[in-house]
Amino acid sequence: MEVRIHSDFTNANLYEMEDVYYSVGWTKHTSEIIKQVFGASNVIALVTVDDRIVAFGRVMSDGIFNAAIYDVVVHRDFQGQGIARKIMEFLLNKLSNVSCIHLISTNGNEDFYRKMGLKSLKTGMGRYLNPILSNDYLE
Repeated sequence: MEVRIHSDFTNANLYEMEDVYYSVGWTKHTSEIIKQVFGASNVIALVTVDDRIVAFGRVMSDGIFNAAIYDVVVHRDFQGQGIARKIMEFLLNKLSNVSCIHLISTNGNEDFYRKMGLKSLKTGMGRYLNPILSNDYLE
């Protein structure tokens, strides 16, 4: 099994990426949406196993002061193999000179991100249009 991590989104198989999202229950990520959000991202990590996309993460950043990490997602069949850690190391390395990095963790994954060196925010705020997400993530 050959695991590779790279940033080349130009020929990424959007259907494989959609399958990764769907495998973890994120069913609103269609190939059109994936193309838009990854196209707008500054830093991308795509993980392939035997040339199939099985995980990814993305960043939006000004490259100097601020960055936000989004969508660190590993296909359910490949979880528990250290792939998310490799994605985070790859992204954090690319952001090594950025002053402030934000990330909103999905429920239950906070300890993983703490191990990666991130800490809870004292003044973090947000707004969600979806009432279910609002209930899950906002005080």
